[in-house]
Amino acid sequence: MSPKQQRGEATVDRLLDAALLVYAESGEQGLTVSAVTRASGVSLGSLYHHFGSIDGLTVALAHRWLGRLLGELVTALQAAPTTRAALDALVRTYLVFIQEHPDAARLIHSPLADRHGMAGGQELRDTQEARVSAFALWVQPRVESGELAPLPLPLVESLVLGPVIGLARRWLSGIRDVDLDAAAPVLAERIWLSVGA
Repeated sequence: MSPKQQRGEATVDRLLDAALLVYAESGEQGLTVSAVTRASGVSLGSLYHHFGSIDGLTVALAHRWLGRLLGELVTALQAAPTTRAALDALVRTYLVFIQEHPDAARLIHSPLADRHGMAGGQELRDTQEARVSAFALWVQPRVESGELAPLPLPLVESLVLGPVIGLARRWLSGIRDVDLDAAAPVLAERIWLSVGA
């Protein structure tokens, strides 16, 4: 990688890191071009050069953290010795992620991210294709072996991730009436009941 490319990557990282800090401190309303350039020390021109707009920066930030979350989930699935253990690992990994990275998790579960996801759902799936495919590659042989119910992949994905996302959103919104560590095995058991053969 050339020095110019390295500087470009460093600039992108500074802008993304600053955008997350601004979002954490000020929310969606505070995530402005001037706030991000001030926090990052990067010029307005560089922000536009790399991301095109504040929306482009926000989408890139959400994709960055969503990719990281999906990567951790796939790793957890693949490392587990059994299908049942994999579902436990997936739930725990997801809930640990939101506790360790609450600001990033709040962004990827936000109405802002939802709006971008609804407007460009296929594009979002395309950017995360390797990780989405890894989930499909994990599910398919388990359906064929009879460990998982013979359901379409989108339905399995919804039954597995839907309850975890629901609990994550509740916790991230500030409603802390459920202990996530205690909820993880219960949630995993209920998910298993819905997708296990």
